[in-house]
Parts: sequence; C-alpha cells; structure tokens
Amino acid sequence: MFSELRVSHIVAGFIAILVGYTGSVAIIFQVAEVVAATPDQMNSWFLVLRLGLGLTSIGLSWFYKMPILTAWSTPGAAFLISALAGFDMAQAIGAFILSGMLIFLTGVTGLFERINKLIPPALASALLAGVLLQFCLDAFVQLQTEPVLVGGVFLVFAVSLKFLPRYAVPLALLTGVILSLSTGLIRTNDIQLSFAQPVWTTPVFSISAVVGISIPLYFITMAGQNVPGMAILRSSGYDVSASPLISWTGVVTVFTAPFGGFALNLAAITAAICAGEEAGENPDHRYLASIFGGIFYLIAALFGATIVMLLSISPKALVLAIAGIALIGTFSNSMANAYLHEEDRLSVSITFLVSASGIQILGVSSAFWALLVGGIVRMVFNRNRP
Repeated sequence: MFSELRVSHIVAGFIAILVGYTGSVAIIFQVAEVVAATPDQMNSWFLVLRLGLGLTSIGLSWFYKMPILTAWSTPGAAFLISALAGFDMAQAIGAFILSGMLIFLTGVTGLFERINKLIPPALASALLAGVLLQFCLDAFVQLQTEPVLVGGVFLVFAVSLKFLPRYAVPLALLTGVILSLSTGLIRTNDIQLSFAQPVWTTPVFSISAVVGISIPLYFITMAGQNVPGMAILRSSGYDVSASPLISWTGVVTVFTAPFGGFALNLAAITAAICAGEEAGENPDHRYLASIFGGIFYLIAALFGATIVMLLSISPKALVLAIAGIALIGTFSNSMANAYLHEEDRLSVSITFLVSASGIQILGVSSAFWALLVGGIVRMVFNRNRP
C-alpha cells in the first residue's frame, strides 16, 4: 500500500471531503433545527455521520481495491427540511432507522443490482458530466467576486499543469490558502479546538413518520445518490457489484440513526474526484484516494465542531474554485466518453442537459430523471441496440 501511495491520492481524498462538506453542511444544520435538536445532538449528528462514512469508505475501498467513497444524502437532507415539520426528534430517528432497513433490503435482495445493469455507459458518462458542470462553472464565476484570490489559484494551476501536472491541484490549494491568509480572508484567531460526543435518542415509530419520512427518504436516497454513485464508478472503469455496497450503507444507517445518522449512501460527485485521473495515474491504485477520504472523515469526526468552524471562516470563492478545477479533468473525460458513438448523441445530449439543469420533480434529483429520460430516448431511437 505505501509503495503505491502518491501525494495525488492524499490530495484527492482531502478535496473530495472538502467538496462534500461545503456542499451540504448548512443543509444538515437546518434539518437538525427543524426537530429542535440541542447543540449536543447537532454535534452528535455530524460525529456519527462522519464516523460511518469514514469506516465504510475505508473498509469498502480496501476490500474491493476500488475508489468507493460514501457520503450522506444531500437531496435526502434537503427533503427532510420540509418533511420533518410536525415531528419530534424521536419520531425522526425511528423514520431514519426504517429507511436504512429498506436500503439494506434493496441491496441484499439484489434488486438494485438488476436495475443498475440497465444503464448504458454512454448515459452514465453524460450523467456524470451534467452533475459536474455546475461545479466547474462555479470555479470561473468566483473570478467576479475574488479576482485576485481566484485568479492566483487559476494561474498556479495552469502553470503547474504544464510542468507539474500531478501536483497542480495541491499547489493551487496552497496558493489559495497563502493568499487568503495574507489578505485577511482567513483569521487564525477565530479557530477554536472543540470535540463532539454521541448522544443517544430512543426511537419512536409511527405510521405517519413511515409514510411521510421513511419511504420518501428511501426513494430519494436510492434515486438521487446510489444510482448516480454506481453510474460514476462504472463510467470510471470500475465494475463492482452494487448489492453489497448498498447493503452496507443500509446497515450502517440503521446503527448510526439513533445518534443522528439519517442516510448514508454511495457518493456521486465526490466519488468522481477519487476515481478520476487527477487522483493518480494508475487506476488500480486510486482506491487509496478514497481510503484517505475515509481517514479525513474520521479526523473530521474527532474535531467535528472545529471543522465546521474552519469551513465557516474559509472564503467561499476559494472552496468553489478548488472544487471546480479538481473536477475539470473528470468532466472532460466524461464528455469524451459520452460522445464516442454518433448514434448515441441525442440520448447523451438529453441526459447531459437534464442532469445539468438541476431540476427536482417529486423531491427526486435531476440525476435520476436524466437517466430515465435519456434511457427512454435511447430505446426509441436506437431500437436495434442492446
């Protein structure tokens, strides 16, 4: 393992976790506030989520020797903000447990595996490109708000791509941190060391919570996270059975739910960072990136409240810029793979556009609808293809 380890693996794991945190931390805070969570309970939510994600990312990546990264369900969290209104903490916990059980049953029965094999590789690549588009665009948009900071990051990134391509992203990140400190955008005296402890909540099960929370959360997590998560893995060249991966995320959700683990699933966007070429030249060694992603999850679990504080004082422009440039290579490869065959171009374009639109219908993210609509178009116009 250590002979295969490269700096790019560590950096990719770090950036993947950074992207995941900045994209959804605020949403989870809102979810906890809806059920009137105390500060200790809120810290417990983040603690167990990070522990669960760290252990599953490390364990699954090590066992399969593939870059398998897990994440919490961001679309699921967004759904919970409105769905949890009128429910207390105990009822919410009971709903989380039942949703995790449904995910486990879907994995262990093999149902998800049979559905997932129907997704053509070209559509999976188009889906990934659509998901990544906004992140890549956001990196350039930040030039308007922080031209010196983001311009310096882009300049170092561009020069490094020519002479030190493997270290382009870490050098860009280092440049951004130095510029932020020198211009006062980050103040070190605002940082305080603090820890979180798990807080148990006895679950309460109710029919209304099952219908209003458990079942919708299950479908949103499966369609909005696990489907694109598997699609990204396979579009990156990693052929792994979906059933055990889904089963494990369900099991861990059940055991972490009493402490606030509302939904664990396969990562989508952050998984692309660990599975892309920027994570390492050799695809067989990129699993080390997701292992380090898991390690950073565990570090974040230990210093939970401090990590949230660091993110809150970091310039948003820097975080978005680094996330965007880290995904440019993966975005380019996805577009190239999606448009390999001329006969697929219509269905691929529709999949890409629906995915990039970010629409949500019935609480389900655009990733699911992109595959559904693109698949229907492909079947109609390419009847003679499998």
